[in-house]
Amino acid sequence: MDRPAMMRVLSVASECAPLIKTGGLADVVGALPHALAGQDVEMRVLLPGYPKVTAETGGAREVARFPELFGGPARILSYGSRDLPLLILDAPHLYDREGGIYGDGSGSDWDDNARRFAALSLGAAYIAQDGAAGWRPDLVHCHDWQAGFAPYYLHKMRVGVPSVMTVHNMAFAGLVDEAHLRELKLQPEDFHMGGFEFWGRISALKAGLVWSDKITTVSPTYARELAQEAFGMGFDGLIRQRQDDLVGILNGIDTDLWNPAADIHAPPFRSPAGKSRAKKALRQEMGLPDGDGPLAVVVSRLTEQKGLDLLLEALPAFLARGGQIALLGTGSAAFESAWRLAAAQSEGVAVRIGYDERMSHLMIAGGDAILVPSRFEPCGLTQLYGLRYGTVPVVARTGGLADTVIDANDAALRAGVATGILHDPGSAEAVAAALGRLSDLFADEKCWPKVARNAMRHSVGWEGSATAYAALYRSLMR
Repeated sequence: MDRPAMMRVLSVASECAPLIKTGGLADVVGALPHALAGQDVEMRVLLPGYPKVTAETGGAREVARFPELFGGPARILSYGSRDLPLLILDAPHLYDREGGIYGDGSGSDWDDNARRFAALSLGAAYIAQDGAAGWRPDLVHCHDWQAGFAPYYLHKMRVGVPSVMTVHNMAFAGLVDEAHLRELKLQPEDFHMGGFEFWGRISALKAGLVWSDKITTVSPTYARELAQEAFGMGFDGLIRQRQDDLVGILNGIDTDLWNPAADIHAPPFRSPAGKSRAKKALRQEMGLPDGDGPLAVVVSRLTEQKGLDLLLEALPAFLARGGQIALLGTGSAAFESAWRLAAAQSEGVAVRIGYDERMSHLMIAGGDAILVPSRFEPCGLTQLYGLRYGTVPVVARTGGLADTVIDANDAALRAGVATGILHDPGSAEAVAAALGRLSDLFADEKCWPKVARNAMRHSVGWEGSATAYAALYRSLMR
């Protein structure tokens, strides 16, 4: 049978691993080009030219130039390997500044973020319209609010290239005041409830949800949840209207980068029985004493969404049974202070504030269990890393967490298919009960090794998801 023709897809995102990363979005954007190559999809990633990106892509060649783009000249640069081909929007007036990619590093967002990411979206539309050095996409794939205006610009410019909008987290709407309409090259007649208006403001995310040809999100359960008022963040009515255009496609992980048998950041192992060296190294690094209970790890942003306040409430009973917690993350000052205090008050709690790729690998390799008590979770990646390393996930029953972990209830244990522990979201009591179940399961010398082995055998790669994305793209080409 003839192979389908190679399809060209432009992926538009604000971050991309390994070049620039603040969260799981970057991992997904960085993994997709390689994952889709086997599906006859040639994907290039359009990324802002932040200082770190331009510093690491020396030798990039110019493939397009704009005399003026939202306040200054800009260029499109081409760079990258076969696995990660990049197009970089080099616009120093928008991206060449110290601080973070979204804010100044002190907790305040850049006041021109709407313009910065509208430029990224318009740059994508120009590439779709005119091409870049002969490369022109058949489809534009937009990620989160930072690329939300791209479907709108494509539509208004009548480019004729379809678009897909992926919602990685509906909680971030990309809001800006109506006064910026003209500045952002938005037409005033589209500022209404059926357009990009959201509670009296402009929403970049809503522009993407309204004008894209298809909407995807990063797990089937989250796709269903978004149509509910409790999870839809005010967009649930729009999601219900576009239900036929919504697809939930589960994220995967890079199983070469996250490979317990060949991890450069942690002592390697091939089965849960071989985790002892990694566990010892983690305890030494975090200053935790030896113990008989489970060593649970948390690698997370420290925010209310992640339910880490609920975990703090549930800690005493878990610690009293000999459990330990090692936490790595950064987030709100209040959450950072609360977790530092917990560590100061108990030798069974160790906390490291910050982002550290090496340490995240050691945490997941050395932990017995990984905790994700989120109030909502579009997909989640850390539970997938946990599965890969036989680090048993203890997670809330929401979004992608519910789609990837099989609860160790009696039926699943008898059938030999359990891979973790699920609990209801949003309740400290439910988290405490799950930690109690973790302690019981860990103490069961017959059941625990089976659950950990099941976790390691669970498929967490991109194969199935890449097939689903390719099928979605081709359906739009037809």
